[in-house]
Amino acid sequence: MQLLHAPSSPHLSIQTSKPQHLTWGFLPSVTVNSSPFSTLHFSLHSQKDQRLLWTPHKRVTSRAASVEVGDSSVSTGTAEGDVLKALSQIIDPDFGTDIVTCGFVKDLQIDKALGEVSFRLELTTPACPVKDMFEQQANEVVAMLPWVKNVKVTMSAQPARPIYAEQLPAGLQTISNIVAVSSCKGGVGKSTVAVNLAYTLADMGARVGIFDADVYGPSLPTMVSPENRVLLMDPVKKTIIPTEYSGVKLVSFGFAGQGRAIMRGPMVSGVINQLLTTTEWGELDYLIIDMPPGTGDIQLTLCQIVPLTAAVIVTTPQKLSFIDVAKGVRMFSKLKVPCVAVVENMCHFDADGKRYYPFGRGSGSQVVQQFGIPHLFDLPIRPNLSASGDSGMPEVVADPQGEVSKIFQNLGVCVVQQCAKIRQQVSTAVTYDKTIKAIKVKVPDSKEEFFLHPATVRRNDRSAQSVDEWTGDQKLQYNDVPEDIEPEEIRPMGNYAVSITWPDGFSQIAPYDQLQTMERLVDDVLEPSVQA
Repeated sequence: MQLLHAPSSPHLSIQTSKPQHLTWGFLPSVTVNSSPFSTLHFSLHSQKDQRLLWTPHKRVTSRAASVEVGDSSVSTGTAEGDVLKALSQIIDPDFGTDIVTCGFVKDLQIDKALGEVSFRLELTTPACPVKDMFEQQANEVVAMLPWVKNVKVTMSAQPARPIYAEQLPAGLQTISNIVAVSSCKGGVGKSTVAVNLAYTLADMGARVGIFDADVYGPSLPTMVSPENRVLLMDPVKKTIIPTEYSGVKLVSFGFAGQGRAIMRGPMVSGVINQLLTTTEWGELDYLIIDMPPGTGDIQLTLCQIVPLTAAVIVTTPQKLSFIDVAKGVRMFSKLKVPCVAVVENMCHFDADGKRYYPFGRGSGSQVVQQFGIPHLFDLPIRPNLSASGDSGMPEVVADPQGEVSKIFQNLGVCVVQQCAKIRQQVSTAVTYDKTIKAIKVKVPDSKEEFFLHPATVRRNDRSAQSVDEWTGDQKLQYNDVPEDIEPEEIRPMGNYAVSITWPDGFSQIAPYDQLQTMERLVDDVLEPSVQA
Protein backbone atom coordinates (compact mmCIF):
# COMPACT_ATOMS: atom_id res chain seq x y z
CA MET A 1 0.00 0.00 0.00
CA GLN A 2 1.35 3.39 -0.96
CA LEU A 3 1.89 6.03 1.71
CA LEU A 4 0.08 9.21 0.70
CA HIS A 5 -1.14 12.47 2.18
CA ALA A 6 -4.91 12.47 2.18
CA PRO A 7 -7.05 15.45 1.19
CA SER A 8 -8.30 17.21 4.29
CA SER A 9 -11.05 19.23 2.66
CA PRO A 10 -14.20 18.55 0.65
CA HIS A 11 -13.10 21.01 -2.01
CA LEU A 12 -11.56 18.15 -4.00
CA SER A 13 -14.03 15.61 -5.40
CA ILE A 14 -12.61 12.13 -5.82
CA GLN A 15 -14.52 9.64 -7.92
CA THR A 16 -13.54 6.03 -8.42
CA SER A 17 -14.68 3.80 -11.21
CA LYS A 18 -15.62 1.04 -8.76
CA PRO A 19 -17.04 1.36 -5.23
CA GLN A 20 -14.13 0.85 -2.85
CA HIS A 21 -13.46 1.38 0.85
CA LEU A 22 -11.20 4.04 2.28
CA THR A 23 -9.18 3.09 5.31
CA TRP A 24 -6.64 4.97 7.30
CA GLY A 25 -4.72 3.09 9.82
CA PHE A 26 -3.74 3.24 13.50
CA LEU A 27 -4.57 -0.15 15.24
CA PRO A 28 -6.63 -0.95 17.23
CA SER A 29 -8.86 0.00 14.34
CA VAL A 30 -11.31 2.83 14.85
CA THR A 31 -12.97 4.43 11.86
CA VAL A 32 -13.52 8.13 12.31
CA ASN A 33 -15.47 10.22 9.85
CA SER A 34 -14.12 13.73 10.15
CA SER A 35 -16.62 15.02 7.61
CA PRO A 36 -19.48 13.69 5.48
CA PHE A 37 -17.02 13.41 2.62
CA SER A 38 -14.24 11.18 3.95
CA THR A 39 -13.76 8.22 6.23
CA LEU A 40 -10.68 7.89 8.40
CA HIS A 41 -9.61 4.55 9.81
CA PHE A 42 -6.95 4.66 12.51
CA SER A 43 -4.74 1.69 13.32
CA LEU A 44 -2.08 1.95 16.03
CA HIS A 45 0.66 -0.61 15.37
CA SER A 46 2.80 0.63 18.22
CA GLN A 47 3.51 3.86 20.03
CA LYS A 48 6.64 4.29 17.95
CA ASP A 49 5.14 3.17 14.65
CA GLN A 50 2.32 5.40 13.51
CA ARG A 51 1.63 5.47 9.80
CA LEU A 52 -1.09 7.19 7.89
CA LEU A 53 -2.33 4.88 5.18
CA TRP A 54 -4.83 5.64 2.46
CA THR A 55 -6.63 3.40 0.01
CA PRO A 56 -9.28 4.53 -2.49
CA HIS A 57 -12.72 5.26 -1.13
CA LYS A 58 -16.16 5.64 -2.55
CA ARG A 59 -16.95 8.88 -4.34
CA VAL A 60 -16.32 11.97 -2.23
CA THR A 61 -18.39 14.99 -3.17
CA SER A 62 -18.94 18.50 -1.97
CA ARG A 63 -21.23 21.34 -2.92
CA ALA A 64 -18.15 23.56 -2.85
CA ALA A 65 -16.28 21.45 -5.39
CA SER A 66 -15.72 22.97 -8.78
CA VAL A 67 -13.96 20.06 -10.44
CA GLU A 68 -14.28 16.32 -10.17
CA VAL A 69 -11.12 14.31 -10.31
CA GLY A 70 -10.97 10.60 -10.88
CA ASP A 71 -9.32 8.27 -8.37
CA SER A 72 -6.37 7.91 -10.71
CA SER A 73 -5.70 11.64 -10.39
CA VAL A 74 -4.08 11.00 -7.05
CA SER A 75 -2.58 7.56 -7.53
CA THR A 76 -1.51 7.51 -11.17
CA GLY A 77 -1.36 11.17 -12.13
CA THR A 78 -3.95 11.96 -14.79
CA ALA A 79 -4.01 15.39 -16.37
CA GLU A 80 -6.45 16.73 -13.75
CA GLY A 81 -4.39 15.24 -10.97
CA ASP A 82 -1.21 16.71 -12.39
CA VAL A 83 -2.70 20.19 -12.46
CA LEU A 84 -4.26 20.00 -8.99
CA LYS A 85 -1.10 18.52 -7.52
CA ALA A 86 0.90 21.37 -9.01
CA LEU A 87 -1.55 23.98 -7.72
CA SER A 88 -1.55 22.43 -4.25
CA GLN A 89 2.02 23.67 -3.87
CA ILE A 90 0.63 27.22 -3.54
CA ILE A 91 -0.15 27.96 0.10
CA ASP A 92 -2.52 30.69 1.21
CA PRO A 93 -0.52 32.63 3.83
CA ASP A 94 -3.66 33.59 5.76
CA PHE A 95 -5.22 30.14 6.09
CA GLY A 96 -1.97 28.15 6.01
CA THR A 97 -3.59 25.76 3.51
CA ASP A 98 -3.05 25.14 -0.19
CA ILE A 99 -5.38 26.83 -2.66
CA VAL A 100 -6.90 23.52 -3.80
CA THR A 101 -7.96 22.63 -0.27
CA CYS A 102 -9.25 26.19 0.22
CA GLY A 103 -11.56 25.63 -2.76
CA PHE A 104 -10.14 28.48 -4.82
CA VAL A 105 -9.71 26.43 -8.03
CA LYS A 106 -12.82 26.65 -10.20
CA ASP A 107 -13.83 25.81 -13.79
CA LEU A 108 -10.80 23.63 -14.53
CA GLN A 109 -10.66 22.75 -18.23
CA ILE A 110 -7.95 20.67 -19.85
CA ASP A 111 -7.13 19.74 -23.42
CA LYS A 112 -4.15 17.47 -23.02
CA ALA A 113 -3.83 16.84 -26.74
CA LEU A 114 -3.22 20.54 -27.33
CA GLY A 115 -1.45 21.05 -24.03
CA GLU A 116 -3.93 23.71 -22.91
CA VAL A 117 -5.07 24.31 -19.32
CA SER A 118 -7.48 26.97 -18.11
CA PHE A 119 -9.01 27.57 -14.71
CA ARG A 120 -10.30 30.30 -12.43
CA LEU A 121 -8.99 31.22 -8.98
CA GLU A 122 -11.92 32.49 -6.92
CA LEU A 123 -10.52 34.32 -3.90
CA THR A 124 -12.40 35.37 -0.78
CA THR A 125 -12.12 39.08 -1.63
CA PRO A 126 -11.09 41.19 -4.62
CA ALA A 127 -8.80 43.07 -2.24
CA CYS A 128 -6.72 39.96 -1.55
CA PRO A 129 -3.17 41.28 -1.04
CA VAL A 130 -1.57 38.19 -2.59
CA LYS A 131 -3.81 37.80 -5.65
CA ASP A 132 -1.02 38.82 -8.05
CA MET A 133 1.32 36.34 -6.40
CA PHE A 134 -1.31 33.60 -6.69
CA GLU A 135 -1.80 34.33 -10.38
CA GLN A 136 1.91 34.31 -11.10
CA GLN A 137 2.58 31.15 -9.11
CA ALA A 138 -0.40 29.35 -10.65
CA ASN A 139 0.91 30.11 -14.14
CA GLU A 140 4.41 28.99 -13.21
CA VAL A 141 3.64 25.70 -11.46
CA VAL A 142 1.18 24.51 -14.13
CA ALA A 143 3.46 25.60 -17.01
CA MET A 144 6.19 23.41 -15.53
CA LEU A 145 4.20 20.25 -16.32
CA PRO A 146 5.91 18.61 -19.31
CA TRP A 147 2.76 18.27 -21.44
CA VAL A 148 1.47 21.82 -20.83
CA LYS A 149 2.02 24.40 -23.57
CA ASN A 150 -0.48 27.11 -22.69
CA VAL A 151 -1.95 28.19 -19.33
CA LYS A 152 -4.83 30.60 -18.87
CA VAL A 153 -5.58 31.77 -15.33
CA THR A 154 -8.57 33.97 -14.58
CA MET A 155 -8.83 35.74 -11.23
CA SER A 156 -12.18 36.40 -9.51
CA ALA A 157 -13.64 36.87 -6.06
CA GLN A 158 -16.54 35.33 -4.19
CA PRO A 159 -19.83 37.26 -4.43
CA ALA A 160 -20.32 39.86 -1.72
CA ARG A 161 -22.49 38.33 0.97
CA PRO A 162 -22.44 37.92 4.74
CA ILE A 163 -22.28 34.46 6.24
CA TYR A 164 -25.90 34.66 7.45
CA ALA A 165 -27.60 37.03 5.00
CA GLU A 166 -31.17 35.80 5.47
CA GLN A 167 -31.21 37.06 9.06
CA LEU A 168 -30.34 40.65 8.13
CA PRO A 169 -32.26 43.69 6.87
CA ALA A 170 -32.43 43.79 3.09
CA GLY A 171 -29.93 46.63 2.83
CA LEU A 172 -27.21 44.62 4.57
CA GLN A 173 -27.69 41.27 2.82
CA THR A 174 -25.08 41.88 0.13
CA ILE A 175 -22.24 43.14 2.33
CA SER A 176 -19.45 40.68 3.04
CA ASN A 177 -17.62 42.40 5.90
CA ILE A 178 -18.63 45.22 8.23
CA VAL A 179 -15.71 46.80 10.06
CA ALA A 180 -16.12 49.28 12.92
CA VAL A 181 -13.49 51.98 13.43
CA SER A 182 -13.78 53.07 17.04
CA SER A 183 -11.97 55.01 19.73
CA CYS A 184 -14.69 55.74 22.31
CA LYS A 185 -13.05 59.14 22.66
CA GLY A 186 -13.40 62.22 20.47
CA GLY A 187 -10.55 64.05 18.81
CA VAL A 188 -8.14 61.15 18.31
CA GLY A 189 -8.44 60.95 14.52
CA LYS A 190 -10.94 58.11 14.27
CA SER A 191 -12.73 59.57 11.26
CA THR A 192 -9.41 60.21 9.54
CA VAL A 193 -8.48 56.55 9.97
CA ALA A 194 -11.93 55.33 8.87
CA VAL A 195 -12.01 57.38 5.67
CA ASN A 196 -8.42 56.66 4.62
CA LEU A 197 -8.83 52.95 5.41
CA ALA A 198 -11.95 52.82 3.23
CA TYR A 199 -10.22 54.44 0.25
CA THR A 200 -7.18 52.20 0.74
CA LEU A 201 -9.40 49.10 0.50
CA ALA A 202 -11.04 50.56 -2.62
CA ASP A 203 -7.60 51.09 -4.16
CA MET A 204 -6.84 47.42 -3.44
CA GLY A 205 -9.80 46.46 -5.66
CA ALA A 206 -12.61 46.08 -3.12
CA ARG A 207 -16.12 47.50 -3.30
CA VAL A 208 -16.37 49.77 -0.26
CA GLY A 209 -18.86 51.94 1.58
CA ILE A 210 -18.53 54.30 4.55
CA PHE A 211 -21.25 54.86 7.13
CA ASP A 212 -20.77 57.90 9.37
CA ALA A 213 -22.55 56.88 12.56
CA ASP A 214 -21.93 60.14 14.41
CA VAL A 215 -25.25 61.97 14.19
CA TYR A 216 -24.28 64.69 16.67
CA GLY A 217 -21.09 65.65 14.82
CA PRO A 218 -20.82 64.00 11.39
CA SER A 219 -17.33 64.27 9.88
CA LEU A 220 -17.80 62.67 6.48
CA PRO A 221 -19.21 65.77 4.69
CA THR A 222 -16.00 67.63 5.56
CA MET A 223 -13.54 64.86 4.75
CA VAL A 224 -14.89 63.97 1.29
CA SER A 225 -16.38 66.11 -1.47
CA PRO A 226 -18.96 64.16 -3.47
CA GLU A 227 -20.60 65.96 -6.36
CA ASN A 228 -24.02 65.19 -4.94
CA ARG A 229 -24.00 66.20 -1.28
CA VAL A 230 -27.59 65.20 -0.48
CA LEU A 231 -28.90 61.67 0.05
CA LEU A 232 -31.77 60.73 -2.24
CA MET A 233 -34.79 58.58 -1.49
CA ASP A 234 -36.19 56.00 -3.88
CA PRO A 235 -39.92 56.90 -3.89
CA VAL A 236 -41.01 53.39 -4.86
CA LYS A 237 -38.80 51.25 -2.64
CA LYS A 238 -38.65 53.84 0.16
CA THR A 239 -34.92 53.24 0.38
CA ILE A 240 -31.97 55.61 0.66
CA ILE A 241 -29.58 55.95 -2.27
CA PRO A 242 -26.03 56.66 -1.04
CA THR A 243 -23.89 59.34 -2.57
CA GLU A 244 -20.43 58.49 -3.96
CA TYR A 245 -16.93 59.91 -4.11
CA SER A 246 -14.06 58.25 -6.00
CA GLY A 247 -15.95 54.98 -6.20
CA VAL A 248 -16.78 54.68 -2.49
CA LYS A 249 -20.42 54.84 -1.35
CA LEU A 250 -21.14 57.32 1.42
CA VAL A 251 -23.94 57.74 3.95
CA SER A 252 -23.94 60.34 6.72
CA PHE A 253 -26.56 62.30 8.61
CA GLY A 254 -24.62 65.32 7.37
CA PHE A 255 -25.78 64.45 3.83
CA ALA A 256 -29.41 64.30 4.93
CA GLY A 257 -29.80 68.08 4.72
CA GLN A 258 -30.18 68.36 8.48
CA GLY A 259 -26.65 69.35 9.49
CA ARG A 260 -25.95 68.18 13.02
CA ALA A 261 -28.64 66.55 15.12
CA ILE A 262 -30.13 68.04 18.28
CA MET A 263 -32.15 65.16 19.68
CA ARG A 264 -32.28 62.64 22.49
CA GLY A 265 -30.56 59.26 22.51
CA PRO A 266 -33.52 57.00 21.56
CA MET A 267 -34.29 59.20 18.55
CA VAL A 268 -30.65 59.08 17.46
CA SER A 269 -30.63 55.28 17.66
CA GLY A 270 -33.69 55.21 15.39
CA VAL A 271 -32.08 57.57 12.89
CA ILE A 272 -28.92 55.45 12.75
CA ASN A 273 -30.95 52.28 12.33
CA GLN A 274 -32.92 53.81 9.45
CA LEU A 275 -29.88 55.27 7.69
CA LEU A 276 -27.92 52.06 7.91
CA THR A 277 -30.51 49.39 7.20
CA THR A 278 -32.65 51.10 4.55
CA THR A 279 -29.76 52.26 2.36
CA GLU A 280 -29.29 50.49 -0.95
CA TRP A 281 -25.64 49.64 -0.42
CA GLY A 282 -25.55 47.12 -3.24
CA GLU A 283 -22.77 44.54 -3.26
CA LEU A 284 -19.94 45.62 -0.96
CA ASP A 285 -16.85 43.75 0.14
CA TYR A 286 -16.32 46.10 3.08
CA LEU A 287 -18.56 48.58 4.86
CA ILE A 288 -16.53 50.81 7.17
CA ILE A 289 -18.51 52.24 10.08
CA ASP A 290 -17.10 55.41 11.62
CA MET A 291 -18.33 54.84 15.18
CA PRO A 292 -19.33 57.79 17.38
CA PRO A 293 -17.42 58.38 20.64
CA GLY A 294 -18.54 56.56 23.78
CA THR A 295 -20.00 53.19 24.78
CA GLY A 296 -23.66 54.11 25.27
CA ASP A 297 -27.00 53.40 23.61
CA ILE A 298 -25.92 54.40 20.12
CA GLN A 299 -22.85 52.17 20.11
CA LEU A 300 -24.75 49.22 21.56
CA THR A 301 -27.55 49.70 19.03
CA LEU A 302 -25.06 49.60 16.18
CA CYS A 303 -23.40 46.48 17.50
CA GLN A 304 -26.74 44.73 17.92
CA ILE A 305 -28.36 45.55 14.57
CA VAL A 306 -25.19 45.08 12.53
CA PRO A 307 -23.17 41.84 12.32
CA LEU A 308 -19.76 43.43 12.82
CA THR A 309 -16.97 41.31 11.38
CA ALA A 310 -14.18 43.12 13.21
CA ALA A 311 -13.14 46.38 14.82
CA VAL A 312 -10.14 48.68 14.40
CA ILE A 313 -9.23 50.70 17.51
CA VAL A 314 -7.83 54.24 17.21
CA THR A 315 -5.96 55.86 20.07
CA THR A 316 -3.31 58.49 20.83
CA PRO A 317 -0.22 58.18 23.04
CA GLN A 318 -1.74 59.84 26.14
CA LYS A 319 -2.81 57.79 29.14
CA LEU A 320 -6.17 59.57 29.15
CA SER A 321 -6.86 58.21 25.66
CA PHE A 322 -5.96 54.69 26.76
CA ILE A 323 -8.50 54.77 29.60
CA ASP A 324 -11.40 55.50 27.25
CA VAL A 325 -10.17 53.18 24.52
CA ALA A 326 -9.96 50.33 27.03
CA LYS A 327 -13.70 50.73 27.69
CA GLY A 328 -14.42 50.35 23.99
CA VAL A 329 -12.25 47.25 23.67
CA ARG A 330 -14.10 45.67 26.60
CA MET A 331 -17.44 46.53 24.97
CA PHE A 332 -16.43 44.80 21.73
CA SER A 333 -15.15 41.83 23.73
CA LYS A 334 -18.50 41.40 25.48
CA LEU A 335 -20.28 41.65 22.13
CA LYS A 336 -17.91 39.04 20.62
CA VAL A 337 -16.51 41.44 18.04
CA PRO A 338 -12.78 40.76 17.50
CA CYS A 339 -10.48 43.80 17.55
CA VAL A 340 -7.92 43.14 14.81
CA ALA A 341 -5.69 46.24 14.90
CA VAL A 342 -4.76 49.31 16.92
CA VAL A 343 -3.85 52.59 15.22
CA GLU A 344 -1.88 55.02 17.40
CA ASN A 345 -2.43 58.42 15.84
CA MET A 346 -0.24 61.54 16.30
CA CYS A 347 2.49 59.45 17.83
CA HIS A 348 5.55 61.44 16.70
CA PHE A 349 7.04 63.94 14.25
CA ASP A 350 10.52 64.44 12.80
CA ALA A 351 12.42 67.75 12.83
CA ASP A 352 16.08 68.75 12.68
CA GLY A 353 17.06 65.14 12.16
CA LYS A 354 15.40 64.04 15.41
CA ARG A 355 12.14 62.28 16.29
CA TYR A 356 9.91 63.92 18.87
CA TYR A 357 7.03 62.42 20.87
CA PRO A 358 4.97 65.45 21.99
CA PHE A 359 2.17 63.41 23.56
CA GLY A 360 4.31 60.75 25.21
CA ARG A 361 4.61 57.12 24.24
CA GLY A 362 3.04 53.75 24.94
CA SER A 363 -0.76 54.02 24.78
CA GLY A 364 -1.03 51.90 21.63
CA SER A 365 1.44 49.32 22.89
CA GLN A 366 -0.44 49.14 26.18
CA VAL A 367 -3.71 48.37 24.38
CA VAL A 368 -2.02 45.66 22.31
CA GLN A 369 -0.35 44.05 25.32
CA GLN A 370 -3.27 44.25 27.73
CA PHE A 371 -5.95 43.03 25.33
CA GLY A 372 -3.93 40.81 23.00
CA ILE A 373 -4.76 42.73 19.82
CA PRO A 374 -2.33 41.38 17.21
CA HIS A 375 -1.36 44.45 15.15
CA LEU A 376 -0.22 47.98 15.95
CA PHE A 377 0.19 50.82 13.42
CA ASP A 378 1.80 54.18 14.19
CA LEU A 379 0.56 57.28 12.38
CA PRO A 380 2.95 60.25 12.57
CA ILE A 381 1.94 63.88 12.87
CA ARG A 382 1.87 65.20 9.30
CA PRO A 383 0.41 68.60 8.30
CA ASN A 384 -0.75 67.20 4.96
CA LEU A 385 -2.77 64.46 6.69
CA SER A 386 -4.67 67.06 8.67
CA ALA A 387 -5.04 69.36 5.65
CA SER A 388 -6.43 66.59 3.46
CA GLY A 389 -9.16 65.96 6.01
CA ASP A 390 -10.26 69.57 5.71
CA SER A 391 -9.92 69.77 1.92
CA GLY A 392 -12.40 67.01 1.11
CA MET A 393 -9.80 64.70 -0.47
CA PRO A 394 -8.44 61.84 1.71
CA GLU A 395 -4.67 61.68 2.00
CA VAL A 396 -4.44 58.23 0.39
CA VAL A 397 -6.23 59.66 -2.66
CA ALA A 398 -4.22 62.88 -2.78
CA ASP A 399 -0.82 61.20 -2.32
CA PRO A 400 -1.16 57.43 -2.91
CA GLN A 401 2.63 56.89 -2.82
CA GLY A 402 3.35 58.92 0.31
CA GLU A 403 4.50 57.74 3.73
CA VAL A 404 1.03 57.95 5.25
CA SER A 405 -0.50 56.01 2.36
CA LYS A 406 2.00 53.18 2.88
CA ILE A 407 0.95 52.91 6.53
CA PHE A 408 -2.69 52.70 5.49
CA GLN A 409 -1.80 50.11 2.84
CA ASN A 410 -0.33 47.93 5.59
CA LEU A 411 -3.45 48.51 7.69
CA GLY A 412 -5.63 47.59 4.72
CA VAL A 413 -3.74 44.34 4.17
CA CYS A 414 -4.15 43.53 7.87
CA VAL A 415 -7.92 44.17 7.78
CA VAL A 416 -8.37 42.05 4.65
CA GLN A 417 -6.39 39.15 6.08
CA GLN A 418 -8.02 39.22 9.51
CA CYS A 419 -11.56 39.47 8.10
CA ALA A 420 -10.89 36.45 5.87
CA LYS A 421 -9.64 34.44 8.85
CA ILE A 422 -12.61 35.45 10.99
CA ARG A 423 -15.14 34.50 8.31
CA GLN A 424 -13.49 31.13 7.85
CA GLN A 425 -13.42 30.45 11.61
CA VAL A 426 -17.06 31.49 12.08
CA SER A 427 -18.35 29.47 9.13
CA THR A 428 -16.75 26.27 10.47
CA ALA A 429 -17.08 26.89 14.22
CA VAL A 430 -20.06 24.54 14.71
CA THR A 431 -20.82 21.75 12.25
CA TYR A 432 -22.68 18.46 12.28
CA ASP A 433 -20.91 15.25 11.34
CA LYS A 434 -23.57 12.79 10.18
CA THR A 435 -21.16 9.88 10.10
CA ILE A 436 -20.53 9.98 13.85
CA LYS A 437 -23.84 11.71 14.68
CA ALA A 438 -22.15 14.44 16.71
CA ILE A 439 -21.93 18.21 16.66
CA LYS A 440 -18.33 19.38 16.31
CA VAL A 441 -17.43 22.67 18.01
CA LYS A 442 -14.30 24.75 17.56
CA VAL A 443 -14.93 28.24 18.89
CA PRO A 444 -13.10 31.04 17.03
CA ASP A 445 -9.78 32.04 18.65
CA SER A 446 -9.73 28.75 20.55
CA LYS A 447 -7.50 25.77 19.80
CA GLU A 448 -9.88 23.40 21.59
CA GLU A 449 -12.13 21.15 19.52
CA PHE A 450 -14.83 18.97 21.05
CA PHE A 451 -18.00 17.01 20.21
CA LEU A 452 -21.52 17.28 21.61
CA HIS A 453 -24.45 14.88 21.38
CA PRO A 454 -27.30 16.56 19.41
CA ALA A 455 -29.85 15.55 22.06
CA THR A 456 -27.72 17.23 24.74
CA VAL A 457 -27.67 20.47 22.79
CA ARG A 458 -31.43 20.38 22.17
CA ARG A 459 -32.19 19.68 25.85
CA ASN A 460 -30.06 22.64 26.94
CA ASP A 461 -32.13 25.19 25.06
CA ARG A 462 -32.90 28.15 27.32
CA SER A 463 -35.53 29.91 25.19
CA ALA A 464 -39.09 30.61 26.33
CA GLN A 465 -40.25 27.51 24.46
CA SER A 466 -38.11 25.32 26.71
CA VAL A 467 -37.99 27.26 29.99
CA ASP A 468 -40.81 29.18 31.73
CA GLU A 469 -39.80 32.84 31.67
CA TRP A 470 -41.58 33.67 34.95
CA THR A 471 -40.76 30.70 37.14
CA GLY A 472 -37.64 29.33 35.48
CA ASP A 473 -39.18 25.85 35.48
CA GLN A 474 -38.12 23.50 32.73
CA LYS A 475 -40.90 23.07 30.16
CA LEU A 476 -38.91 20.85 27.81
CA GLN A 477 -38.56 17.49 29.54
CA TYR A 478 -35.70 15.06 29.07
CA ASN A 479 -37.84 12.43 27.34
CA ASP A 480 -39.32 15.04 24.99
CA VAL A 481 -36.11 14.91 22.98
CA PRO A 482 -35.38 11.59 21.23
CA GLU A 483 -31.84 10.27 21.57
CA ASP A 484 -31.45 9.94 17.80
CA ILE A 485 -32.41 13.55 17.03
CA GLU A 486 -30.28 15.22 14.37
CA PRO A 487 -30.07 18.91 13.41
CA GLU A 488 -31.34 19.83 9.95
CA GLU A 489 -29.24 22.97 9.59
CA ILE A 490 -26.61 24.90 11.55
CA ARG A 491 -26.00 28.55 10.64
CA PRO A 492 -23.69 31.16 12.19
CA MET A 493 -25.25 33.99 14.20
CA GLY A 494 -22.53 36.61 14.22
CA ASN A 495 -19.33 35.90 16.12
CA TYR A 496 -21.09 34.65 19.24
CA ALA A 497 -23.62 31.90 18.45
CA VAL A 498 -25.20 29.54 15.93
CA SER A 499 -28.79 28.95 14.93
CA ILE A 500 -29.72 25.24 14.91
CA THR A 501 -32.85 24.10 13.09
CA TRP A 502 -34.36 20.84 14.39
CA PRO A 503 -36.75 18.39 12.67
CA ASP A 504 -39.77 19.78 14.55
CA GLY A 505 -39.13 23.18 12.98
CA PHE A 506 -37.75 24.76 16.15
CA SER A 507 -34.82 27.14 15.65
CA GLN A 508 -32.48 27.13 18.65
CA ILE A 509 -29.98 29.91 19.31
CA ALA A 510 -26.89 28.32 20.86
CA PRO A 511 -24.22 30.79 22.05
CA TYR A 512 -20.62 29.56 21.96
CA ASP A 513 -20.31 30.23 25.70
CA GLN A 514 -23.21 27.88 26.40
CA LEU A 515 -21.91 25.16 24.09
CA GLN A 516 -18.59 25.21 25.95
CA THR A 517 -20.35 24.39 29.24
CA MET A 518 -22.31 21.37 27.96
CA GLU A 519 -21.46 17.75 28.65
CA ARG A 520 -19.10 16.56 25.94
CA LEU A 521 -18.65 13.31 24.11
CA VAL A 522 -15.34 11.67 24.94
CA ASP A 523 -13.28 9.28 22.86
CA ASP A 524 -14.57 6.08 24.44
CA VAL A 525 -18.14 7.27 23.81
CA LEU A 526 -17.46 8.24 20.22
CA GLU A 527 -15.63 5.03 19.26
CA PRO A 528 -18.54 2.53 19.28
CA SER A 529 -20.60 4.71 16.95
CA VAL A 530 -17.84 5.17 14.42
CA GLN A 531 -16.32 1.75 14.09
CA ALA A 532 -16.38 0.15 10.66
